[in-house]
Amino acid sequence: MLTSLSIRNIVLIDRADIEFDAGLGALTGETGAGKSIILDALGLATGQRADKALVRGDDTATATAMFALADDHPARAILDEGGFALDGGELILRRTLNADGRSRAFVNDEPASVGLLKQIGESLVEVHGQHDGRGLLDPRTHRGLLDAYGGHDKQIGAVRAAYDTLADARKKAEALEESRGRAEAERDYLEHAAAELDRLDPQTGEEQKLADERAFLGAAEKSLSDLQEASEALTGGQGMEDRLNHALASLERIVAKLPEGEEDETGPGAAIRRATAALERAVIEAGEARNAVEDAARTFEFEPDRLEKVEERLFALRAAARKHQVEVDDLPSLRKDITEKLALIEDSGAAAANAEKALKEAAERYDATAAALTRAREAAAKKLDKAVAKELPPLKLDKATFATRIDPAERDGADGRDRIRFEASTNPGSKPGPLDQIASGGELSRFSLAIKAALAETNAIATMIFDEVDQGVGGAVADAVGRRLKALSETGQVIVVTHSPQVAARADHHWRIEKKDAKGATLTSVTPLDDAERDEEVARMLAGAEITDEARAAARKLRAADA
Repeated sequence: MLTSLSIRNIVLIDRADIEFDAGLGALTGETGAGKSIILDALGLATGQRADKALVRGDDTATATAMFALADDHPARAILDEGGFALDGGELILRRTLNADGRSRAFVNDEPASVGLLKQIGESLVEVHGQHDGRGLLDPRTHRGLLDAYGGHDKQIGAVRAAYDTLADARKKAEALEESRGRAEAERDYLEHAAAELDRLDPQTGEEQKLADERAFLGAAEKSLSDLQEASEALTGGQGMEDRLNHALASLERIVAKLPEGEEDETGPGAAIRRATAALERAVIEAGEARNAVEDAARTFEFEPDRLEKVEERLFALRAAARKHQVEVDDLPSLRKDITEKLALIEDSGAAAANAEKALKEAAERYDATAAALTRAREAAAKKLDKAVAKELPPLKLDKATFATRIDPAERDGADGRDRIRFEASTNPGSKPGPLDQIASGGELSRFSLAIKAALAETNAIATMIFDEVDQGVGGAVADAVGRRLKALSETGQVIVVTHSPQVAARADHHWRIEKKDAKGATLTSVTPLDDAERDEEVARMLAGAEITDEARAAARKLRAADA
C-alpha cells in the first residue's frame, strides 16, 4: 500500500507531501490544475520513463514514494534478488532527475538501478488510464491474471515439473547424439589408433624406467671392462692371489723345518709364524675380493642387443606421444579413452534407443499436463468473459464485448503452450482487438475497472490508480463507476483522478489539486480535505464556477448516501 508521496520541484509543484491510506482516495480539481503531475511524480518514483520536462526550472526534481508491504508481497522477492534487505514492512523508493535528463534511483536510500526500481514499482502500483501502457494494456500480464483468476497454481506446477524433465531428457538425447556423431566420424581413426596403441601396450612410468636403463646400458660396457681387469689382477697368471699363495707355501715349508718346541716369541720361529698367519689372512681376503668382483661382473651381464632394444622402445613411445600430442605417461589413459569411444559407437544404438524412449515419455507427460492447463485456462477464460460482461452495461459499455483470446504460443514453455491476450470490441459487429487499439481513453479506464472488478478477489497489486475513469459519463453511469471503485478498494488500495462528483463522494479520502499564482509564479498545491471541505469540493464539482446552496445540499446528500 502507498502510504506517502513527497514531491520536490516537479513541473508546477514546488513542494508537496501527501499522506495516503487504505480504501478509496480521490484527487479532484479544475482541468489543468495539475492532477496529472501527481501521477507523473509517482511514475518517476516507481521507475517509469523520466522526461527532463518534469524538472521545474534548473533545480533537481525529486519524487519519493513510501509503501507498507505485507509479509507475502511479491516485491519482497524482487528486493531479495536485488540484494536489498527490508527492515520491517516499510519500503522507500526515491528518484532524482536533473535538468539535463540524468536520473538516479534509490531503494531504502541505497543506490539502485532504474531497471530494478521499475521492476519493484510494477509489483506495487498499477495505473489504468488513457496514457498508460502498463497493467492491463500489457499482454504480458494477461496470462498471469487469468491463471490467478482460475487458481491454476497446481496445474502450472505440474507443467513446470514436466517441462524441466523434458528439457533434461532432450539435453541428454542431444548430447548423446552429438557424441555419437563425433565418434562415428572418427571411427576409422579411432580403430587405427586403438590397434597401434594395443601393439605398443604403453605402461604408466615406463618412459622413466627405459630412460634409466638406457643410461645404465650406455655405461655398462666400460664398467664391465674395468671389472674384468680387476678380476685378472686378482686371479690371472702371476696375479695377486697366486703370488700370495706362492709366498704362503714358502713360509709353510720354513715352519715345517723349525725344531719342535721352538716357542720363543722373540726368536726367528715366532716371526715366521706371524708372517704365515698374515699371509693366510691375505689369501682369504684376496679370495673374497675375487668372489665380489665376479659377482659384480655378473650384474653387468645382458643381452648383446639390449641397448638397441631399449632405445627402439623408448623412441617408439615418444613418437606415439608426439603423434597424439600427449605425454608418454598419458598414453595408457589415451588408449582407455579411445577404447571407450569405440565401445560407445558399438553400444550407441541401445543408448540412443533408451534416450529416445525417455524423451518420448517426457514429451508425452508434458503434452498431457500442458493440455490440462490449456483446458483449465479455457474454462477460466469463459468464466472471466462472463464476469466482465456483467460489469460492462452499468459502465455505459453495454454495446461493448470482452473476450479472452487463447492462441498456441510460438514454442512450448515452462508455463505451458498458450499465448493469452485480453481483447475488446466497442461496436456491435466489429472484430475484437487489443484493448489499447479498440477503446478510447475513457473507455479504456472503464474496461480496466470492469476487468479489475471481475478479478478483484485475485488481485495481487496492492495499489491501483484510475486516471479519469469517469471521462465522458455522468449520472447513473458515474454512480456505477463510483460503486465499483468503492467495492474494488475493499480488496486493495484504490486512488482515482476524477471529475465526477458521484465518484468523489464515495471516496474514503479526498485531496484537492489547485493552481495558484504566487509572487509572479504559478504553483500547484495539494490539500487534504476534511468533511466540510469535501462537501464544498463536491458542490463545486456539481455546480461549476458558482457554488449554490442547492449544490451544497446535493453534495451533502451524495456523501450521506454513500455513508
